[in-house]
Amino acid sequence: MTDYYLHSTSVKDDNVIIGKGTKIWHFSHISKNVQIGKNCVIGQNVFIGENVKIGNNVKIQNNVSVYSGVELEDFVFCGPSVVFTNVKFPRSSIDQKNNFHNTRVCKGATLGANSTIICGLTIGKNAFVGAGSVVTKNVLPNTVVFGNPAKYIKTISKNI
Repeated sequence: MTDYYLHSTSVKDDNVIIGKGTKIWHFSHISKNVQIGKNCVIGQNVFIGENVKIGNNVKIQNNVSVYSGVELEDFVFCGPSVVFTNVKFPRSSIDQKNNFHNTRVCKGATLGANSTIICGLTIGKNAFVGAGSVVTKNVLPNTVVFGNPAKYIKTISKNI
């Protein structure tokens, strides 16, 4: 018996830790050595790569891939179809599994629908990335960024 919900169509690999109250919905895949905190919601068709760490109260909407090298701290929101990368210069002909760059999304940050987060960055505490933005640089805490490439819009309180 578990204290989390895993839909019957989802796959959970070996050595996965899932916190109490977490819900994992249809057709999602949780790879090996993943840690998911308490009270998270993992939407439909979400892929979580090996060794990813996800904090408590994180919401990942449908069709998001959280690749190896990404860390999501507590209270992070990933809108539908958010894109993470983990290699700066991907090439089909070159094995780059040893070239992953870490990406950190800090506590309380929001990533709007269809935003793209280039690897090797930090999205600061309570930052807000607008829908459709392409983030190519670190985002400071308590700021809103928007556009392609994402640019600073304004400083905010965490309660916008």
